[in-house]
Amino acid sequence: MSTIINDIEIIKAETSKIKDIDFDNLKFGSVFSDHMLECDFKDGKWQKPKIVPYHPITLDPSAKIFHYGQSVFEGMKAYKDTNNDVFLFRPTDNIKRLNISAKRMAIPELPENYFMDGLKALLKVDEAWIPTNEGSSLYIRPFIFASGNGFHASPANEYKFIICTAPSGSYFSGKVKVLIEETYSRSANGGVGFAKAGGNYAGQFYPTQLAIDKGYQQVIWTDDNTHEYIEEAGAMNIFVRINDTLITGPTSDRILDGITRKSIIAIAESKGIPVEVRKITVKEVVDAAKNGELKEMFGAGTAAVISPIAGFGYKNEDFDLPELKETYASLLKKQITDIQTNKSEDSFGWRYKL
Repeated sequence: MSTIINDIEIIKAETSKIKDIDFDNLKFGSVFSDHMLECDFKDGKWQKPKIVPYHPITLDPSAKIFHYGQSVFEGMKAYKDTNNDVFLFRPTDNIKRLNISAKRMAIPELPENYFMDGLKALLKVDEAWIPTNEGSSLYIRPFIFASGNGFHASPANEYKFIICTAPSGSYFSGKVKVLIEETYSRSANGGVGFAKAGGNYAGQFYPTQLAIDKGYQQVIWTDDNTHEYIEEAGAMNIFVRINDTLITGPTSDRILDGITRKSIIAIAESKGIPVEVRKITVKEVVDAAKNGELKEMFGAGTAAVISPIAGFGYKNEDFDLPELKETYASLLKKQITDIQTNKSEDSFGWRYKL
């Protein structure tokens, strides 16, 4: 059956999979909702988006995504409060960042109304898929990739924009132990580290596996030139607390301008927590760990919100962080999730009600 919402054609699935889903035991990003949004770029312009049943994609073997890696994506979530109202968190920041990433990868930028109207229509169709369990949410994955054909090393002439959703539980459980990277780099000056490009993440997998083989769960990335400066934690921005000061590195063409990162900085400052946005040396972190001044380290990103770090390894030496009763990580995570789920006032104007 076909209907129209916000001038977007909606073709509904004949049957829903939702009755087969155990919402009390959701693994992150492994169960997918009934529908997805599709929009094609061809003949020099983005076509009208439509919502269709979730389905596999058929591509020609010469599609340029396979050969030249033109792909960008975003990560965001939808939440329900106790009244079953639906909320997003800073969604316009996601479309802005998607287009920043697209431009860097020579992908045509997407009209903001296609993104926002399409997302709202998709969430209305699959509203029942948004979990109400504590700590759960509907993870949203918008992405664009090159669907045009040809082996010539040049930008594609056709692209596909898709939004898929996945009801998910918590991304991480417990604290993680990380290894400060001394050899490999996540990104380089003048590169695409600031973009959410698929290849950025593919390049992380091998060094991360080497760290896992050594008994760590993640890698702390350092700068590409000297490996003297801490930059990111796995696929997340990183924060370090030395004494009572919260420190995070400045964004650059190597570091993603994280939406959760920006939110943490704003909330921390509103709470009177001293915040410094500056370069952080590995030596500073190691010295602080040795003299007891290093209180916390944590990653920040959409999926986990905040992921506390229990300890780190560097140059064959391990350092454990203290176990504190009250942490910035727990305080800031609660502040963000309470705003996201409409449990507290949103003085920043981040919460977006559908």
